Amino acid sequence: MSDTERRVAHAWQAREMDVAGRWTSTVVLGDGTSALIRPITPEDAPALSDFHNRQSDESRYRRFFSPLTDLSERDLEYLSDIDHHDHEALAAIDPETGIVGVARFVRTKDGHAEASIAVGDEWQHRGVGTGLLERLAERAREEGVTHFVALVLSENQDALELFENLAPDSPRERTSDCHVELLLELPEPGGLPGSPLARALREAARGVVTMNPWRVLVETIRATWHNRPGR
Repeated sequence: MSDTERRVAHAWQAREMDVAGRWTSTVVLGDGTSALIRPITPEDAPALSDFHNRQSDESRYRRFFSPLTDLSERDLEYLSDIDHHDHEALAAIDPETGIVGVARFVRTKDGHAEASIAVGDEWQHRGVGTGLLERLAERAREEGVTHFVALVLSENQDALELFENLAPDSPRERTSDCHVELLLELPEPGGLPGSPLARALREAARGVVTMNPWRVLVETIRATWHNRPGR
């Protein structure tokens, strides 16, 4: 490793430690239990694989639009080795179960980022998604993100109808492959509850709709990952 590569590696490590120190917290859930929420690190790859494997076939299909049974080593690297600036991911962790929910954003251009959230089947309706969403929005604002982009596949008519009701005034446009891209503004601090963004991502966390599915999100993650210094 050259001196330049060593300095870059040390800078990334220092940033990771700083973000982890400031953004690790405990959330009390609706049933009185608690979960730790913190940024994901490369060491979380096995836990992310376990989280994926614990999901039902239906949940995995909704997220990946295929009967994907296992995440590859490269997939897990993309999902866990992140820069905490253009790509951030937060995990909700139960001390006995492990990871029970993940929320992430991946920047697409200045001020805009694709967002996704997944909560374990057995942890639905307990406040995990809300806790993750609140912290993800705060992290995004800190990194200069002003809007989350929700890309909904054109064949997902249920999702399109739901978004039409949730955020009728949100800007939307057709992508080159005819999918629908919606722009959801991040509300000011304290303004998240009841906002179109909160309602949209909460439905995504519950599995009611799928936004920014894996086949869409992975392309943005790959670009971010390979554009990092030292790659």
